[in-house]
Amino acid sequence: MSTLLFTGNQSFRVEPTATVPPLPGEVQLQVAYCGVCGTDVHLYHGAMPHRLSLPQVIGHEVSAEIAALGAGVSGWKVGDRVTVRPLQPGTEDPSDNGQHHIGKNLKFIGIDTPGGMQSHWNVPAHTLHRLPDTLPLTLGAMIEPLAVACHDVRLGQVQAGEQVVVIGGGPIGILIALVARQKGAHVLVSEVNAARLELAGSLGLPTVNPATTDLVAEVEAFTNGAMADVVFEVSGVAAGVAAMTQLARARGRLVMVAIHAEQKAVDLFRVFWRELQLIGVRVYEPQDFEEAIALAESGTIPLEKLITQIAPLADAQSVFDAIDRNPAGMKYLLQCS
Repeated sequence: MSTLLFTGNQSFRVEPTATVPPLPGEVQLQVAYCGVCGTDVHLYHGAMPHRLSLPQVIGHEVSAEIAALGAGVSGWKVGDRVTVRPLQPGTEDPSDNGQHHIGKNLKFIGIDTPGGMQSHWNVPAHTLHRLPDTLPLTLGAMIEPLAVACHDVRLGQVQAGEQVVVIGGGPIGILIALVARQKGAHVLVSEVNAARLELAGSLGLPTVNPATTDLVAEVEAFTNGAMADVVFEVSGVAAGVAAMTQLARARGRLVMVAIHAEQKAVDLFRVFWRELQLIGVRVYEPQDFEEAIALAESGTIPLEKLITQIAPLADAQSVFDAIDRNPAGMKYLLQCS
């Protein structure tokens, strides 16, 4: 089998390794494609080094076929097409409040444990979701980020007819916009990158560049003065955080999607004054994967248009380097088998 190892210092190497039989309760996957997530890029830049055991396989946005079953695994057979929900909840803590997907002892597969950028990958059977036979495996590798968007839109309680603003037009921001639109919402995407603005526009999404246009005035015009029912902060920058409280109507909902590793100023007076709701969202639950798979199968979300490049696993170093050089890119897939 071929394995891509992240060795630190923005470096990867591919080496042959022996396949390992799956343990009881596990399945062995023959990985077809693994997407490069923004989290993978953060790891490439040296983030969260305490969670990695270098050299380590990373990656978690996977489509695959089952190659072998461990003892005690039922409901699956060799050849089944699957994707992986890469969460290992661990021992439940009383503070978890039953929310296993964000539990205190959660392990994220592909960060805390080896990931999917390899030709064969052993994972717990409980992480699997079945892919339809009609869905190309390239799009199967898009299910995980689409599930993120489904989770975010669900927790944001987006309803048909509502006005939605998405701050940040990267892969997750665009997917949130597309899922919210599929729910019947009116969606405006705020983004500063010209190429991403062009892509969003080609998908039929109204856009605004806050670097050249008054964002508050544009949202006011877009909503006929009502302002946004829901604002998704997906940019991860201070300007996005500063803007979100200004864009929501009274009792509007602010959904924090981006990872803000450092504290940023939030206009809490505005939250108080307009009775705004601030909602944190993280990863996904099983129902979000099932919704994502149904949306992908239906063709109502144009996932194929978000794929920037498909490259062999051996070219992973150049792919990560290209992502650094080209922040306009959307989704990069590694072909693992």
